[in-house]
Amino acid sequence: MTARARGVLGAMAVVVLAAGCTATGTADSTAAPPPAATVTPSTPAPARTAQGTLLVADFGSDTVTFVDPRRGPLDSVKVGTAPYGLVVGEDGRAWVATAEGVAVVDTETRENVGRIPYATETGPATTGEYRGGGMGIALAPDGKHVYVGVNVPDEKGVLEVVDTATRKVTDTVPVGRRPFDVDVSRDGGEVYATGHDSFDVTAVRADTLTARRFEVAPYGTEGGLGSWLKPHYAAVRDDGKLLLPFEGEKLAVLDPRTGKVAVEPMTADTHQHGARLTPDGTLLAVGTGPIGAGDDDASLTIRTADGKERVVPLDGPHEDVAASRDGRTAYVTGGFTRDGFWDGITVVDLRSGDTHRLPAGHRPLGIAVL
Repeated sequence: MTARARGVLGAMAVVVLAAGCTATGTADSTAAPPPAATVTPSTPAPARTAQGTLLVADFGSDTVTFVDPRRGPLDSVKVGTAPYGLVVGEDGRAWVATAEGVAVVDTETRENVGRIPYATETGPATTGEYRGGGMGIALAPDGKHVYVGVNVPDEKGVLEVVDTATRKVTDTVPVGRRPFDVDVSRDGGEVYATGHDSFDVTAVRADTLTARRFEVAPYGTEGGLGSWLKPHYAAVRDDGKLLLPFEGEKLAVLDPRTGKVAVEPMTADTHQHGARLTPDGTLLAVGTGPIGAGDDDASLTIRTADGKERVVPLDGPHEDVAASRDGRTAYVTGGFTRDGFWDGITVVDLRSGDTHRLPAGHRPLGIAVL
C-alpha cells in the first residue's frame, strides 16, 4: 500500500461524512430545487453569441451561463435543476445534463429549445453532489447521438443514448456507479463511462451497445465507497487510450482494446478531478486541493505528450477545465462538487502560467468554449 493510500485510509473515518467526493449517499437528497438564478451582465449581451464565448453549467442553480472570456457573464438560460456536464455540437446546440433531463440550448440565440426526460427513474429532482440525474455527457463525432451518464442514487448508473434528431432516449446501458464523466472514441465507435464509486470505466460499443467493464484503481479498491482514491474524469488520446489522473501522483493509461492499465508518474501531489486534452495533445488536469496531511494545494497540471509537467497553482478548489481552440488558454471552473466552491473560473495562460479570476455563473462545473 502506498503512503498516500495509508494516509487517506487512516483519515477516512474522520472525513467520510464530511467529504463529498468519497462515497455514495443522500446528503442532499431532501434539498429543494434552487431558486431561479439571475446574472448581472458585466457588459451588454450581443444579439448573437460570439465565437470564443464560454458556456458553464451552473450546478448551484438551474441555469447555464454565457461568459465573455475577458469580461465575465453575459446572459443565463434556465435548463433544469442542478446542471452538471454539458457538450456543444458544431451546429451550436448545447446538450446539458441536469437532474431532470437533458436540456437543449441554442447557443447562438441563447434560448432553451427543449428538455429530454431520462428513461431511468432517479427519484425527485434534487441538488448537491449525490443528486440523481445526468452527470457526464458526450456527443458522437457525427452529431447524431448524445450519451449521458445518469446517476441512480445508491445503485449502478446508466448510460442513456439520445437521438439528436428526434430528441428521444433510444437505448439504456447499465454502467458503473456515479458516472462522473462520459467520453467517445475519436471514430465514434465506443463510448466510455467513468464510474467514480465503482473504480471503473465501462466501454460501450456504439453500434451493438455491448459493454465491457475495466477496473481502473491504481491505488486498489480498499475503502470501497468511502475511498478518495477513485477515478473522476478521463480524456481520450489520439491513439485511443484513456488518460485518468489520480492524486497528482499517478496517471492511469487505459487501453480499451486490451483492458490493460499502465501507470505513469505525476507531480502535482493533490486530489485531481477534471481532465482535458488540448489540440496538440497536452493534458490539463485539475487539482482540487489536499485530502490528507502533506498534500499540496489546488493546481492545474499542464502535461505535454512526452510526459513533461508544469504545475500552476490555483486559488482554492476547482472542478473541470476547457481549452481555447488555439491551445493557449485554459478555463478552470470553480464550482467543485464539494464544499469550498466559488462562483467563477480561473483563466490560465498555458505558456506563461499567469492566472486571473473571472466571475462566471453559480457554482459552475461543466464548461465548453463556443
